Parts: sequence; C-alpha cells; structure tokens
Amino acid sequence: VQLQASGGGLVQPGGSLRLSCKGSGFIFRLITMRWHRQAPGKQRELVAEVTGAGNTNYADSVKGRFTISRDNTKNTLYLQMNSLKPEDTASYFCNTDYRGRVYWGQGTQVTVSS
Repeated sequence: VQLQASGGGLVQPGGSLRLSCKGSGFIFRLITMRWHRQAPGKQRELVAEVTGAGNTNYADSVKGRFTISRDNTKNTLYLQMNSLKPEDTASYFCNTDYRGRVYWGQGTQVTVSS
C-alpha cells in the first residue's frame, strides 16, 4: 500500500489550495480515506474523511471551507481548501486503514501567510 500526497504550498489568507493523494496497492474504491493535519507543537488531527460510498465527515474547524472528494477511476483522494486561514498552516497527511493496518502518506506542507 502506498499513498502519495501532493499539492501543498504557500498561500495568502483567504486563498485556496487543492491537495491530492494517489493510492496504490489496495482496492481504493472500497476504502475510507482521510486527511489529517499536524501543526508544529500540536497533535495530529483528523480534518476530513470520505467513505467508499462517498459519505463525508469534517472537523468543525473546516466545515464549509474544505471539501473532501475522491475519484475512484484515478485512485485519487482530494482536499479542496478554500478561505484558508493562518491557523490552517500544517503538514497535511492522507491516511487509510486496510486489512487491519494503518497507512500514511508523506506530509505535504500548507502554509497560510501574508
């Protein structure tokens, strides 16, 4: 199982970014996929998740601003982030559970600053 995240960068407050995470080595379309983030000095937290059926769940801090989605034809998970705030600055990680094990992609850094 491999998860390859991309799409981070530096953006001004109020701006947008889209993160991607390509999965391989498992039946992507059946598996719940998640985005987590970790800011310096803070614990990693769940940002959003999407089930294989397309049901979504969001942290309160990102509701209405972030949208998680998936393209099962491309084995790719997305996180559209709008109205970004400085407090969204963190490393973002995609994640899944598969056959009893937890897998993480490498982090992609998002920095929101003017």
